[in-house]
Amino acid sequence: MKLNTIFSLKSLIVMGFVITVIPLFLAVMYAAFGMRETSALGRTINFQVFEQTKSIRLVLQKTADIERKARLFVLLSDPLVRQPYEQQSYESTRASFKQALGELLKLHVDNKIALLVNELSEKENLIYQQIIGSASENNLKLPVDEAFQGLRESSYNLSQEFEHYVDHEFNELRQQSESLEQGLFIKGAVLFVISFIFIAILLIVISRSMRQLDTGIRRLGSGELNEPIVISGPSDLRYLGNRLEWLRTHLMELEISKQQFMHNVAREINLPLASIRESAGCLVNETGDEVGNARQDIALVLCNNVDKLKTVSDELVRYSQIHSNLEMNSKATVNMEYLLDSVIKDLQPELQAKSISLKKLVRPVEIAGVEEQLRSVIDKLLSNAVKYSPLGGEIRIMLRDSGMQMELEIEDEGPGIDPNERLHVFEPFFRGRSAKNNDVDEPGLGLAIVREYVTNHQGKIDIIDSRQDQQGARIRIQIPLTGEA
Repeated sequence: MKLNTIFSLKSLIVMGFVITVIPLFLAVMYAAFGMRETSALGRTINFQVFEQTKSIRLVLQKTADIERKARLFVLLSDPLVRQPYEQQSYESTRASFKQALGELLKLHVDNKIALLVNELSEKENLIYQQIIGSASENNLKLPVDEAFQGLRESSYNLSQEFEHYVDHEFNELRQQSESLEQGLFIKGAVLFVISFIFIAILLIVISRSMRQLDTGIRRLGSGELNEPIVISGPSDLRYLGNRLEWLRTHLMELEISKQQFMHNVAREINLPLASIRESAGCLVNETGDEVGNARQDIALVLCNNVDKLKTVSDELVRYSQIHSNLEMNSKATVNMEYLLDSVIKDLQPELQAKSISLKKLVRPVEIAGVEEQLRSVIDKLLSNAVKYSPLGGEIRIMLRDSGMQMELEIEDEGPGIDPNERLHVFEPFFRGRSAKNNDVDEPGLGLAIVREYVTNHQGKIDIIDSRQDQQGARIRIQIPLTGEA
């Protein structure tokens, strides 16, 4: 069993939310941990550098003190002039110097700095040995200036090396911070991609099920009942698909029952009508006196009524077969301009009989549909326009593509359609005031069939207001160009 068939739509939404939040939470936690680690490292480096800086400054200060004491001790080289405390002061300064060096080495300084500290200590010992050795022999020799120069150079080198060390430590800290920032960006991008992939998968699963539902509903709306409705995906959407499948089978049973009923009614009507028509025909063919002529008139009336009933029967059968799948499966590209011209050509005798002119504003339009149904739509609307137009009237036709749909408008100069009847004119067997006032005798199924044909093409038909300087009926049809709503 697939994973998406186990979960419901609600659980998938919750899962998508969790999958979105968890990477964000991990990214925040990683950033917080990295910032804390970098901050702790920065504090450690700052503390170490601060302590080492104090020790270095103390060492450099003690170095200057010991050089000054050594020079003073040398200046007082005459034993008669030198005071005993001078050597004690010198020894005390040396002890402070050694202590400062020891404190610096305890801070675990860099190896180069440790070597320079030892070098500084050795050069100070060399000066001390020269001074004290000469004093013990009562033949004090002044240390050469090179010894003091070497001491100062060692002190300077120690200061420079420490500056380089500080720069190196802070560069390391900056590089680590940049590395952390780059790592955070990369990991955040990876987490974002993972979240996006999961969300995309969920959207694909849900959108596929929604498309299947939409397709099933559209097929039900257009009367395509033969193909089963199968919905895959979350359990609750599959449940909706099962309900739609039940509705499809129920509608198909109703459609079959309706067609069977219409056929039975038509057959039951046609059989006695045929007998009546045959008997009336015999009466019409009889010749004779006035009584015979009266019978012929009655027979003619009977024949006319039989023809009307036969028309009603044929219309009922036709209306029952509107949603025939064999016809709906034959959809193809239809050139509406050519189809319109073809219908107008067939209606030329009626147009010429009433001296009706046509005013056309037609653009080439092609749609996906059933040509016979579209021809019936145009034929019925134009026939009604001719039927209700006065002698010498004008019929205006507009055909164009408007965005993603075709628009067809037919407007006549007849009595028009009462606004109160606009919601009913497309109902089966409805006959409005205009039909009654103009003695138009028809079963009232024409516009109902037109509406069903337009609906089969996912379109709509409306009765709209006439133009300000015109009167009569104005009907607009809108059908998607691709055959999809």
